[in-house]
Parts: sequence; C-alpha cells; structure tokens
Amino acid sequence: MERYAPHAKDLASRDVVSRAIATEVREGRGCGKSGDHVMLKLDHLGHDVLYKRLPGICAMAKTFVGIDPAEESIPVFPTAHYTMGGIPTNRHGEVVVPVEQGEEPVPGLYAVGECACVSVHGANRLGGNSLLDIVVFGRAAGNHIIEFLKQNRYHRMMNDKSLEQAVARLTRWDKKGNGESVAGLKEELQTTMEKYCGVFRSKEILQEGLEQVLQLETRMQDARLQDHSKIFNTAKIEALELENLMDIAIATVASALAREESRGAHSRIDFPERDDAHWLKHSLFYKTDRRIEYKPVRLKTMTVDTFPPKERVY
Repeated sequence: MERYAPHAKDLASRDVVSRAIATEVREGRGCGKSGDHVMLKLDHLGHDVLYKRLPGICAMAKTFVGIDPAEESIPVFPTAHYTMGGIPTNRHGEVVVPVEQGEEPVPGLYAVGECACVSVHGANRLGGNSLLDIVVFGRAAGNHIIEFLKQNRYHRMMNDKSLEQAVARLTRWDKKGNGESVAGLKEELQTTMEKYCGVFRSKEILQEGLEQVLQLETRMQDARLQDHSKIFNTAKIEALELENLMDIAIATVASALAREESRGAHSRIDFPERDDAHWLKHSLFYKTDRRIEYKPVRLKTMTVDTFPPKERVY
C-alpha cells in the first residue's frame, strides 16, 4: 500500500485498496497457485488484539478458509460491498419520482436502510454510513409515517394492474419441468459482474458485460424450480432474489457504460478523470424501457438544523 497510498497506506479508502489489490493481481504479483489473490497479514497485531478488536474477522477467517489470523495471513480479493445508489428518497424516507419542477413523493411509499438512496453518500460511501441510513433516516421515516397515518387512515384502492403483475411474478415460478437452475444462473451472474463490471472498467468491457447479463436475463425465463411446496419455500425466495439481482445488475452495468468518467468507486480506464462539467449528476435507471435519465446533485451541507427536533438522533 506504500506504492498506492503512501500516506494513508492500509488505512486508505476501500476503493483505493480494491484497485491496489486488483492491480497487483492483474500485473502478475498475485499469490497462490492461480495468482488470483493477495495475502492480508494481521499476525503482527497479536492474538489478544485481534480477537478483542476484530472478533468478526477472526471468526469468518476460521469458518470459511480455516485460518487463524493470529497465525497465518488471509487470502483476499475485492468484491461487491455496497450499492451507493438505491431507491430515490427524500430525507423523510418517502420514495420520490422526477417531475418538471424537481421531484415529488409517492404517497405512502417509503424506503429506508441500505436499499434507499437519500443521496448522502456520493460515489464512494464512507465507512459507517450504513448507520446513517438506518438510524437517522430510519427514525425520520418512522416519524413521518406516524404523521402520514394521522391524515390517511385507510388504504387507497388497489390498482388491479399492479396486483396482476405481483401475482404473475409469483405464479411464474409454479411452472414445472426441466430448465435452467436458479443456483447456476446466480453463479454465472456473479462471475459475469465480477469480470465485466468490477474494479476497473472500460467501454468494451462494459458493453460485453451488458450483453452477457441480458442473455442471462433471457435464460432466466426458462428457469424452473424443483420445490413447489407452499410452506416456507426457500427455493422460491431464492428465485425472486435472483430476479432482483438481475434487475440491479442490468441497471449497474448500463449506468456504468453511459457514465464516461471516473468517480469514487466507478473507475473507467478509458476515462480516468472525474468530469464535473458533464457528469456531476445522479443516474436514474428505468426497468420498463431501460432508459437512463439524470437529476442534479445537491451539494448543500446537511446539518442538525435540517431536521426538526423530533427527528434528531442523539
């Protein structure tokens, strides 16, 4: 890390560390027989410090690779950690949609936690910001829901088309017979995203990646479940999760292909510089017609005074 971040070294931000690891592997300095990883050395910290300060890391290393970090180095490689984007919301947790004069909330629809995008992370989330997602905006959303329910005591009429879409999504997995396996498609999707939409990106790599993911989406229509039980069917849950992952993968690759710059965790080899003149804006991906729109970035500082007293978390 002295080569990649001479001042911060191993305390550099996760995108810098990830690119450093990927560069070492790409240039032939990886470890192991396949040379596809580097080694994370922690034994110099000592057993007591490691197990007191990093008990989760120690437990994972023992469980998944059978290594005691106090005695051996851990093999590591960059992987997907966090989605800086998500469902667009305002600071109350209300889902918002773009309109001519900015954006407006969808009445009664909320998103909080790591699935939501209040637009406070930028293109490279700081460590610990998930607490901001959950604690600060979770509380704000809860308080807003209470106020909303005081004025809206009854459900609105169900939209028949939306109901039909939801039911169709569930019953589609009731089809029997032979076909693609959900587990196999998921593994291929993971491999494709790591290969074509990973730490380093370019137009050619992303274009190939988008084609590969779209092919997987087409193949998913032929996927079948072998378990059709009606009680706690985990196979169906995994199938629905695969659909969600496929949607997110397409949105991610398409948006990355369109964004011709490097910013935060998005690193384009062919466009290595950040370009605020053209790309200081949020990408909005629409599933129905796969179009991408943009909205401006608000650079205003959010302070305690932004929230009324009852929404503050101390």
